[in-house]
Amino acid sequence: MTQALLLLLGVLLLAGCGLFVAAEFALVTVDRASVERAAEAGGRGARGTLKALRTLSTQLSGAQLGITLTNLGIGYLAQPALAELIDTPLGWLGVSEGLADEFAVVLALILATALTMVFGELVPKNVALARPLATAEGTQRFQRGFTQATLPMIKFLNGAANVLLHRFGISPREELASARTAQELFSLVGRSAEHGALARETATLVQRSLLFGDRTAQDVMTPRVRMRSISADEPISAVVELTRRTGHSRFPVLGEDSDDVVGLVHIKHAVAVPEDARAETPVRTVMAPTVTVPSSLPLEPLLETLRAGGLQMAIVVDEFGGTDGLVTVEDLIEEIVGDVVDEHDRVSPRAVRHRDGSWALSGLLRPEEAEELTGVHVPTDDAYQTLGGLMAAALGRIPAAGDTVEIAGVRYTVERMDGRRVDRVRVDPPAAGRSRAAAGPDDPDGAHGQDDPVADDDRSPVATHPSGNGRRPGGQPRAGAEGSGDRQADDGLAEGDTVVDARRPLPPAHPPRAHGRTGQHAAGDHGRSLFRAGEAGGQAKGGFRPGGRDPRGLSFGGPAVDRLGREGWR
Repeated sequence: MTQALLLLLGVLLLAGCGLFVAAEFALVTVDRASVERAAEAGGRGARGTLKALRTLSTQLSGAQLGITLTNLGIGYLAQPALAELIDTPLGWLGVSEGLADEFAVVLALILATALTMVFGELVPKNVALARPLATAEGTQRFQRGFTQATLPMIKFLNGAANVLLHRFGISPREELASARTAQELFSLVGRSAEHGALARETATLVQRSLLFGDRTAQDVMTPRVRMRSISADEPISAVVELTRRTGHSRFPVLGEDSDDVVGLVHIKHAVAVPEDARAETPVRTVMAPTVTVPSSLPLEPLLETLRAGGLQMAIVVDEFGGTDGLVTVEDLIEEIVGDVVDEHDRVSPRAVRHRDGSWALSGLLRPEEAEELTGVHVPTDDAYQTLGGLMAAALGRIPAAGDTVEIAGVRYTVERMDGRRVDRVRVDPPAAGRSRAAAGPDDPDGAHGQDDPVADDDRSPVATHPSGNGRRPGGQPRAGAEGSGDRQADDGLAEGDTVVDARRPLPPAHPPRAHGRTGQHAAGDHGRSLFRAGEAGGQAKGGFRPGGRDPRGLSFGGPAVDRLGREGWR
């Protein structure tokens, strides 16, 4: 009779252990937002669960105390009963009494441990992980009741533990933080997409939105060397002609030089002037005021500034007061939704892969853009922002056609120059990865899968393309950005070459890094943005800038700012 009661008590303790384990894991893993929604819908169990979550540390301490007590009870009461139950059959088998007692104790201990692990730990744990909300609602009353009954002991034990934590500089918390950082949300969205819980396109939009606040005007602007502008003293007819040649609708208006942007002129302003008066009417008489913003301004307040003023374009200035570039509303929108292309745009290729596995890239590409498409690791540094800048930094001078540098086994060759700007770069991957590079960047066994001996610090995402004529992937150059029809670029396509990624409206699964990138969008017709192309070769953040002056008074490529420049490959 006594043995049966002990076994029954052991079963009850085992069930109690399972309840405590289920309650503990359910409270830790349940989504608080789901609990709050269920509580608002009138669920009594959800309301109790919400109360438990508000005192989570205390509830977990109660669950741990319950688990400890039930395990001790199982060992103290059930194990001897099991040993006695096993001892009798061993005697029937002819085992001596002393040896049978020892075997019975060992077997009873093994059996009690196995039962406790399976039914008291593993099964309730997995149930709680699989259905956290239902488990929490089902166990919350038992859990909160036990915690309330043993509250004095829990407070004493918590106090002793907190003293030790304070000695290590750790502050205990009563409940888990319900808010998540942007990086945590970014990772959560990525994992949801990987497991199919969220559409890849939706995940990309959310991740781009989360990264939006980390970027600045300098990251998305069209650099000054690619701005299409017009002098304030030129006649209105020049605006009409410039619009006809470029397809742009808005142009920055310059005063004395490219650092003196005095306004903005729209083609509507020009056509409003009678045709017979356009040749004598200067642009300054019809121009509209424009807004200037610092290059360090984050995109969120920049977007709010443009929206509040009903503006489509802003001029970006550097810390020295000089013109750094321009930015449009669409540049900001494209940071979230990707490139915007309409029915008037002509799709141009972004990359050319040769038969031997090498790549032909624009010198204006950012290193991370190049890596994104080719899978070849391209080092990044604050000293440069484009492939042309990488070449200039590696050579220590203005590059020339035919110059070659090798970095981490990757050979970079200047194939073509546009004045002092690197126009096209040939990239030869390491020999070991050449065949895989030729397979294409979207091939899991291709370039992206190669084991390149480059330190993580030297790696960035990438992109490539021959876009020709400085046009966006859709073919339409942008307002304020150079590049339409001054020179027809030679795409250099040969038999066997492959045009890669003619248009990519959304980024890859893992969006660009939040820091260290310099997106270079250009402003387009009606504010549309040209795909990011980067600044001219050799630009450095605190040093020389093509078409600009560095702090030491040196000038590089200044005439390119005021002429209708040639861009060739984007």
